[in-house]
Amino acid sequence: MKLKTERLILEPLSAKHYETTFRYSTDPENTKMMVYLPKESEEEVRDYLSKCEKQYQKDIPEYLEMAILLDGIHIGAVSIEFVDNNSVGELGWIISRDYWGNGYTVEAARALIDCCKEQYGLMHYIAHADSENHASIRVMEKLGMKFVKKYGGRKNRISDEIRDEVLYEISL
Repeated sequence: MKLKTERLILEPLSAKHYETTFRYSTDPENTKMMVYLPKESEEEVRDYLSKCEKQYQKDIPEYLEMAILLDGIHIGAVSIEFVDNNSVGELGWIISRDYWGNGYTVEAARALIDCCKEQYGLMHYIAHADSENHASIRVMEKLGMKFVKKYGGRKNRISDEIRDEVLYEISL
């Protein structure tokens, strides 16, 4: 599976993306508002990439994680987890902070939504973000997603602070 947008190529995240995935997924500044990041070791990153590769071998994957390439350079990833008996797609993304603010996340997420709509008939999507992650909230809004609710209980992996989270959704 390979997706092409005006500026980007999306391809399955795999071991060949190890170095760049390690760089952005272990960077505390890049991941400070995320729940399952930062990754803590080379082994943890390699294990995650191996799990991603195995999903692409399944007839019905639990999730898809796509590497985002700009001019052949791996700059981040966009993902979708199939939840609620595969009736809802939960979107996620991460972009190396060197590439923030250029619209790449919206472009990549739109391509993944279009692909999942076509290949899986998926019509309902959700996304979560730290309530202070204004960049991710803008991504959700640019995708046409609408605010559903705000609630507590969000915790970054390396912080003891409990934060608020927002939920957005869209039905196509």
